[in-house]
Amino acid sequence: MKTERNLNRFLEAQNRDYPQALAEMKSGRKRSHWIWYIFPQIHGLGFSSTSEFYAITNLNEAKDYLQHPVLGSRLIEITKAVLALSGKTANQIMGSPDDLKLKSCMTLFSLLENTDPVFQAVLDKYFNGMQDQKTLAIIKSES
Repeated sequence: MKTERNLNRFLEAQNRDYPQALAEMKSGRKRSHWIWYIFPQIHGLGFSSTSEFYAITNLNEAKDYLQHPVLGSRLIEITKAVLALSGKTANQIMGSPDDLKLKSCMTLFSLLENTDPVFQAVLDKYFNGMQDQKTLAIIKSES
């Protein structure tokens, strides 16, 4: 199945780095390089080979990602860890430009039907409720 194979790229990377990523988010500061496969974005935002490899193709793949028993639960868990932090900005937590990648990821997953409210909650808390306009434009152009 194509989607399952595509999602396996995330599982392989996360099996190596997810515990570290979660620990970093709980501590309030991203320190290592895992953003692409922990907080994925829609295809068309990043142009490095790593960014393109881990980009989410469309809303259907985003839905499959969120419904995946491991990937979806990890995304919600680590997003809740970000939401639980206090007294910090997204830039202080993620650094730049990863704060923008967080915003685009939260926008993507907030758009899914019957999604977890944690994605919009992060947008509300760290980005004044504003969604990522580039993500919205890409999704609009593909629909």
